[in-house]
Amino acid sequence: MSKLLKTVAMAAMVCTSAVAVQAQELKIGYVNSEVVMREANMAKAAQLKLETEFSKREKEFKDQENKLRAAAEKLEKEAPTLSEAERNRRQRDVIDRDRELQRKGRELREDLNQRKNEELGALVERANRVIKQIFDAEKYDLIVQEAIMASNRVDITKKVIDALNAQK
Repeated sequence: MSKLLKTVAMAAMVCTSAVAVQAQELKIGYVNSEVVMREANMAKAAQLKLETEFSKREKEFKDQENKLRAAAEKLEKEAPTLSEAERNRRQRDVIDRDRELQRKGRELREDLNQRKNEELGALVERANRVIKQIFDAEKYDLIVQEAIMASNRVDITKKVIDALNAQK
């Protein structure tokens, strides 16, 4: 019985050491997608493009918002001196303008989100191609993009950003 126990223990040690050797040969990389989407030149260019594209509409929206606020304050200040019919008419006007402004705000946010998604989609696609190229060229066994914890030894985020920035 003792000989059987020694044989089983020896087999377990051999298997454990074989797994450890195999695990050391495994090449793993980690990419922080959030950092790539924030720091890559393409991401910065996309952000600037969106700001330029939507700045005029955002300014117009803010101007209309300020005008509406001023009209509401003026109505509140003048309400005691207005006739009931005039006060009701101006209240309806403020409410209608507010409703229209809210609709325009929703449209602006929806358009901005749609454009962000388009720009982000193009960036994600290019980043994934770069990650695939690094994977193939450097013979990785696994590259993950989401991890709870990752050491600097496996973090290839900067390499991905540099490769993206090198592309035209």
